Amino acid sequence: MPEDMSLQQLQSYMGSNPKPPDFDAYWERALQELERQPLDYTLEPADFVSPMVECYHLYFTGVGGAKVHGKLARPKHLTEQGPALAMFHGYSCDSGDWFDKVSYAAHGFTVLAMDCRGQGGLSEDNLQVQGTTVRGHIIRGIDDPDPDRMYYRNVFLDTVQTVRILMSMEQVDPERIGAFGCSQGGALTVACAALEPRIRMAVPVYPFLSDYKRAWALDATTSAYEELVYYFRWFDPNHMREEELFHRLGYIDIQHLADRIRGRVLFVTGLSDTICPPSTQFAVYNKIVSDKEILLYHEYGHEYLPYLSDRAMSEFLRL
Repeated sequence: MPEDMSLQQLQSYMGSNPKPPDFDAYWERALQELERQPLDYTLEPADFVSPMVECYHLYFTGVGGAKVHGKLARPKHLTEQGPALAMFHGYSCDSGDWFDKVSYAAHGFTVLAMDCRGQGGLSEDNLQVQGTTVRGHIIRGIDDPDPDRMYYRNVFLDTVQTVRILMSMEQVDPERIGAFGCSQGGALTVACAALEPRIRMAVPVYPFLSDYKRAWALDATTSAYEELVYYFRWFDPNHMREEELFHRLGYIDIQHLADRIRGRVLFVTGLSDTICPPSTQFAVYNKIVSDKEILLYHEYGHEYLPYLSDRAMSEFLRL
């Protein structure tokens, strides 16, 4: 991958992927659809047992009728409303082990970790679209005449529904909600905090799904954005539709949502990241207008970051 920008350049970089002129109308229309979606959910006891925490599989119906799954962990014997945390996972994975959810629940948090539709967890993807999906989810629905049928539109809305379900629970203080995730989960944390601005604290870690045009320019074959390569190779080898493609991707580019965030943000970036290049991440961070801080790991990339879990928990304990 070509070398990314210097830190000085990153600190002023505002992104290159275009924002569609009707971007705000696109998301207002999506949120209006979500308003019509009931917050009903069902619970099934999980096999995981803890003396301090109740663990359940939670299911709700998302936009378009898809069944969405999440792992719910909540403190036993809670006597008053407490904080809550929505967790989002990395690309193609699932909501993960119970361990990290239980650690937060043991500190008084109600935790709901969402499985993304059609990826490694139990949520279903029932989206039917025209056109190819080639290798994955970034371009799912990209050829459909209706931009409302793109995959990530629905997943972004699922994150909002996840938080609103938490807010509806009697043991949760709706003014003390946090969101946390890495990579794809970092992107969903940004999208969720933007589309549900009542979120008080967000910790996005090296977020994906940003500044697609910049990711392409930095050789997407070696990054998480490789689906763009396959799309052009197989369906637009002469790049006749390049402008149209990046315009469409602009609807699901989290940098264009960032200025909607109202809560505090601890943004985490590894400056040696070749999977989600730092410039694509700074395009998001530089557009956040709420209280924010960036935590830089200079010699780290898209990997385990030491002390991050402790720092994140200390931030959320302030809720």
